[in-house]
Amino acid sequence: MGTKSGAAAERASHLCASALALLASATPAYAGATSGQGEAVVVRRLSFITDENLEFGAIISAPTAGTVIVPPSGARTKTGGPTLFGTAFQPARFSGFGARNQFVLISMGANSYSVPRVGGGAPAMTLDTFVIGSTPTAALTVTPRSFRITSATGLFNFPVGARLRVAANQPAGQYATNFTVTLVYQ
Repeated sequence: MGTKSGAAAERASHLCASALALLASATPAYAGATSGQGEAVVVRRLSFITDENLEFGAIISAPTAGTVIVPPSGARTKTGGPTLFGTAFQPARFSGFGARNQFVLISMGANSYSVPRVGGGAPAMTLDTFVIGSTPTAALTVTPRSFRITSATGLFNFPVGARLRVAANQPAGQYATNFTVTLVYQ
């Protein structure tokens, strides 16, 4: 569930390649083929990219509403009725390339986002309370926060976590949305 945006930043160049894997059995009775995908991102100064999307993982709804929280540290928790299972969850992760001691402004496109079920037919959940994995962690809102790039190379990355509000008896299905993180190099 992540989207990149760099208001004053240049967009990163993308190079993509395809790969083909061939599957064959020991007997001539079965043979099959499938395809895979290879991907690379080439970045230059003043770029900003999404490395990983925010994933809340598998959730079982309950008669009681609640929340699922994936903080920047990645330790998923919940409040209220939902039950968590599986291990497929993670915070979003973003990377940039500026210069040492350069300041950047980071903000969210909105303070909350509607998360509809893919294909519709169910009430949407709400995604809010975004937190950046800075030291110490800090809330991210539509109001820009200033950070300084401290790495000698100018390369930096940071995780972003958030809270998902799950309704009572939330219908089963896949839910997805895009959210925007804006980074402006100063």
